[in-house]
Amino acid sequence: MKVKSIWLIPLLFVFFIPNVIGASSIKSKSPELATGFDTHITNNSLAVSPDEQIVSDSREQSILVYDLTKGKLRKKIDGFGSPRSIVFIDGGSEFVVSDSTLGTIRFYSLKNFTLKDEVVVGPGAFGTAVSPDGKTLYVNNQAHNSVTVVDLEKRKPIDVITGFAQPRQGIKVSSDGKYIFVTNFQGEKVSIVDATTKKIIREITGFSSIRGISITADGRTLYAANSGRNSISAIDTLDGNIKGEIKVGREPYGAALSPDDKLLFASNKADHTIDVINVADHRIVKTIGGFKEPRQAIVFSQDGDQVYVLNRDLSIARVDVKTYTITDIIQDKQKKY
Repeated sequence: MKVKSIWLIPLLFVFFIPNVIGASSIKSKSPELATGFDTHITNNSLAVSPDEQIVSDSREQSILVYDLTKGKLRKKIDGFGSPRSIVFIDGGSEFVVSDSTLGTIRFYSLKNFTLKDEVVVGPGAFGTAVSPDGKTLYVNNQAHNSVTVVDLEKRKPIDVITGFAQPRQGIKVSSDGKYIFVTNFQGEKVSIVDATTKKIIREITGFSSIRGISITADGRTLYAANSGRNSISAIDTLDGNIKGEIKVGREPYGAALSPDDKLLFASNKADHTIDVINVADHRIVKTIGGFKEPRQAIVFSQDGDQVYVLNRDLSIARVDVKTYTITDIIQDKQKKY
């Protein structure tokens, strides 16, 4: 793992939300809201910085920044209502955080972690995804059953796509930028949106308590975790038909493809395990134990040699992909969650 500069080191951001949510202003902590937006919904997710990783969970009103090379807490950023998702933009110089209670997306500098901008998209903002050219951000909005399209150069919403059913964390953009895949919590379906026309062109159904999704680089196959029937579905995105159903552990939440599309890591929340699936023949080649309720928060390093998995207690397990073993655990030892 190479470090380019003091600021471009591998990082982990962990954010989480308690049972009672309060909102804060940009400059200082403000009076608490009586309730936050859907505080019963707990999500965790990961985003990838240019050098390495970022992680998130959802039970507190702050973001914790970790230095992965040292395994230590580096920075705590306060001022959120219910942070949900993090993505990198502008070549990795900034990151964007969605907040479902404040109804905003916030832009932060990766160099000094200062707030650079804030855009209002409405309460219910959850999952986010960036177009391959880095010019557009798509934001799921559970409250309004919509996806907000944000121009990242002008830093403002330019369109709203409707017709969804409670889109939460799950949203992906195809590698060519032509299609957006949106997971609907209601209806157990994935909507495919034409990025040019901003219209839903196809809906894929047949899931059971659908959670994490991944799309192969060629856009032909979608993998989805069915926590309701303990399986991973492999779907042909062109016709919407199920190409395969892979039985895994109990309550699978995550379905993360390796950078070369050869392996799929499925996290089993109830079993505290991850099943490693060979994409070529859909065979489980290894079941890795030692996790604590892993969910969707699984991210591969850019070279594909390592995987980072967020545990229920907000520790991060680092996994060697070649040996399928946990090499170390990164956590904030000063605080117990």
